[in-house]
Amino acid sequence: MNGLDLSRAYWETYGTPMIQEQFPSLEGRIAAGLTGPGSECYGFDDEVSRDHDFEPGFCLFLPGEDAVDRKTAFQLERAYAKLPASFQGFDRQKMAPVGGQRHGVFRREEYYRNHLGCLPEEMTWEKWLRLPQHVLAEAVNGVLFRDDSGLMEKGRALLRAMPEDVRRKRLAGHLLMMAQSGQYNYQRCLKHGETGGAQLAVGQFAEHALNALFLLHGQYRPFYKWSFRALRLLPEGEELGRSLEWLLTTGNEEPLAEDKYFCMEGICSQIIDLLQDRQLTEAVCGDLEKHAHSVNDGIRDGEIRNLNILYCV
Repeated sequence: MNGLDLSRAYWETYGTPMIQEQFPSLEGRIAAGLTGPGSECYGFDDEVSRDHDFEPGFCLFLPGEDAVDRKTAFQLERAYAKLPASFQGFDRQKMAPVGGQRHGVFRREEYYRNHLGCLPEEMTWEKWLRLPQHVLAEAVNGVLFRDDSGLMEKGRALLRAMPEDVRRKRLAGHLLMMAQSGQYNYQRCLKHGETGGAQLAVGQFAEHALNALFLLHGQYRPFYKWSFRALRLLPEGEELGRSLEWLLTTGNEEPLAEDKYFCMEGICSQIIDLLQDRQLTEAVCGDLEKHAHSVNDGIRDGEIRNLNILYCV
């Protein structure tokens, strides 16, 4: 059983009756689910994940104090705290996990401000450009078990719909960095005898390729340690994931160095194909840098388009 299944079962066994019996006035006005930081919120958890921050629990989201007063919220917190400490062989933790509370009762506004610095409906293009992808991924991952009024789902829908100009700006920067690190600087570093610099170039190439691939598929890249797991779920992800892992885990001596260069060129070609399939570029060449500038040129908002192409990288 993974964390999402455990959370849903705990909610159905104890959460639903708690609301129905003790807080009937809240039915239809609150949301319940599991979302936020943690591999279990992506469905990526396994036996190794259970060594920390893993427990039966769920999130309850409340509207503002004008809809649910402080007294009721406090009573709900107390009721949640009294739910059984053990469930299906797992124990609830006695101490809050690193990074703060992950389960329990949250005000909608509190939850989003803690994660994003603002409410979803307050997102400006500046915030869209500066928030890391994994932060946005945490705000929309997981599952809502109940949300009759759309209390959380409306915000999640807004956050999933990254503005196209923002997506293009982010994508253009990552494409440019892929071109600089993989198509240009990797071989030059080796010619200079800078093997450390060459390996950094490989790392930069893989990092920016991952970001570009998620953006091309309209998804947010999760935290780095789950990036390859998530990549394998994307179309073409299995093959590209194997190539990127090989680049990161091999040395730079000959003839491997030449093979790695051609591997990076092959990945760039695949990404150019995706750009062209999605009509994101007007460039017709194998130089990813030219495609990066073409993607940037397609931004409609002049203020965003004229920002440095690496503004949000």
